[in-house]
Amino acid sequence: MGKVALVTGGTRGIGEAISIALKDAGFNVIANYAGNDERANAFKAANQIEIVKFDVGDARACAENIAEIEAAHGPIEVLINNAAVTRDGFFHKMSAEQWRTVMTTGLDSLYNCTRPVIEGMRNRGYGRIVNISSINGQKGQVGQVNYSAAKAGVIGFTKALALESSKKGVTVNCVAPGYVTTDMTSAMNPDVLKSVVDGIPAGRMGEPEEIARIVTYLVQDSGYINGATIAINGGQNMVG
Repeated sequence: MGKVALVTGGTRGIGEAISIALKDAGFNVIANYAGNDERANAFKAANQIEIVKFDVGDARACAENIAEIEAAHGPIEVLINNAAVTRDGFFHKMSAEQWRTVMTTGLDSLYNCTRPVIEGMRNRGYGRIVNISSINGQKGQVGQVNYSAAKAGVIGFTKALALESSKKGVTVNCVAPGYVTTDMTSAMNPDVLKSVVDGIPAGRMGEPEEIARIVTYLVQDSGYINGATIAINGGQNMVG
């Protein structure tokens, strides 16, 4: 059995594609999910990937479930912090609940899921962590102050943890997708979505599998890329 990989938010959208790609690459994948039992069970049946339900925003739940995963499967050597939610709205009208929900799931979860595995990775001299940010964490977005702040925080988390852990054989990298065909983007207002696509030089949105291929490369074939943020956005936001 291959190295154990935990993918948060791993049964839908980009996370689903990552889980499948890592399984195909030979990893023993555990896909986390939070709420949609029907969708998660369908994913498990279709892909023969184990699923585990817990709230990544709950530190105790993360610690307990990660301990159970490692007891059953061995040490987690690959962690993909992918889970996120949106609660859009103009900041001057944004409730504390909208802010906290997005920050808890999209940023606090990185501490909650990484803290239980990082010491083991350092002690063993090997680990691969990939955090999923967003184009909007790099350039901002109207109506997404909460989401943009969380995703910008993901980038800062990645750089600092990479500096701390590089000499211990642990790489920590970040992938910042642009607009990708998922349930989240499908729920956007069609006129807004069209205007977004019109602004992408590639003339289309990305596919989840395109993100998954980069993630797989980072955990499988690269030990010298560390602390990087890789933008995959069709040229919509060119950063150097």
